[in-house]
Amino acid sequence: MNLPERISVDPQIYHGKACIKGTRIMVTVILDNLAAGVSSEEILKSYPTLHPDDIKAAIAYGAELAKEQIIPIGIGA
Repeated sequence: MNLPERISVDPQIYHGKACIKGTRIMVTVILDNLAAGVSSEEILKSYPTLHPDDIKAAIAYGAELAKEQIIPIGIGA
């Protein structure tokens, strides 16, 4: 997936937070909803300007970030 086709970072919008291109919907909003168990279909209903590929792009963006940073988590919890 070509992330720049779907995701933009503009210092003038939400202090440069990654957003779905052409919207003010932050990638973190999509990822937080998915992490909370909200289905893609529900997210698309809540944000009608989104396309299913936008959700895939948000997941891909999060995956790329996870490759760059390690978050300490307890072992065997």
